[in-house]
Amino acid sequence: MQMAGNLSRVLPRKPGMAFPAAQQGRFASSGKPETKVGRDDLGYPARLRGIPAAPKSLWFRGRLPAAQERVFAIVGARAATAAGCERSHAIAFALGGAGAAIVSGGAFGIDAAAHEGAMASGAATFAVLGCGTDVVYPDRHAKLFVRIAASGGLLSEYPPGTPPRAGQFPARNRIIAGLADGVIVVEAALRSGALITARLGRDLGRPLFAVPGSPGTDALVRAGRAFPATSAVEILNLMANPCLEVAIAPPPCAPDPIAAIMDAIAAGANNPADLCKRTGMALPAVLAILAEAELEGFVKRAAGNTYEVNQRAC
Repeated sequence: MQMAGNLSRVLPRKPGMAFPAAQQGRFASSGKPETKVGRDDLGYPARLRGIPAAPKSLWFRGRLPAAQERVFAIVGARAATAAGCERSHAIAFALGGAGAAIVSGGAFGIDAAAHEGAMASGAATFAVLGCGTDVVYPDRHAKLFVRIAASGGLLSEYPPGTPPRAGQFPARNRIIAGLADGVIVVEAALRSGALITARLGRDLGRPLFAVPGSPGTDALVRAGRAFPATSAVEILNLMANPCLEVAIAPPPCAPDPIAAIMDAIAAGANNPADLCKRTGMALPAVLAILAEAELEGFVKRAAGNTYEVNQRAC
């Protein structure tokens, strides 16, 4: 699979998320216009009606996934490795060749490689954005977004002109998971938006697949939350298995390290620094436990890098 020439477009200049004006663009007025569909309209995706906090409306440029269209979500790190991007491209290309569409988040790294792979196979791809569909973020994806809109669509719950804001990106992950028949995590850190998408997909009953080889995907497989898979063939074979069982609910009891963190959060230590002071743990240990607790659905991230208890330990 040849991907030379694509990697420079899908890999970020540097990791992290920032929103300087220089990295935001706007589509020209001659581009495809935005269309709005409400939750009670016939054109609203049926898959989304059943998800928690379903968007009241969707803005889109291009089209929405069709009712009978098979859709896979491919997500992962923005600061991805070249090998991870190649794997994402290959899986999307093969799934597209098998007649599926691909949905992702339009970001650098794994997302962009998945969009590129789908389009290289002639398949439709959809990008769910954390800004208005007339806003290009990052600006290096202006041409990519034009091609995505021509092949499938750009989607957002935010009206045109909405700039990218950090809190809007985790929120859009529920739409990515909701639109998909299955969710594939290609590469991820222990603390990443991709793992939020994974948890949301699992909670919705979507089969979850993880490509082994990164801390986040290995954690998913080790916890029994995802099926290990390295190719589209493995994914499609698992999806075709009538005995496929999808774990939806998290386990009823938290293991001791997570329970200790949950108790500390309930007592008011709701950020990593305060949790270190209250538990006496080092910051790396606290962050690792928080990542596992979030992955398992015991805690959830709130505003300002704080955490809330999702489920009490036994």
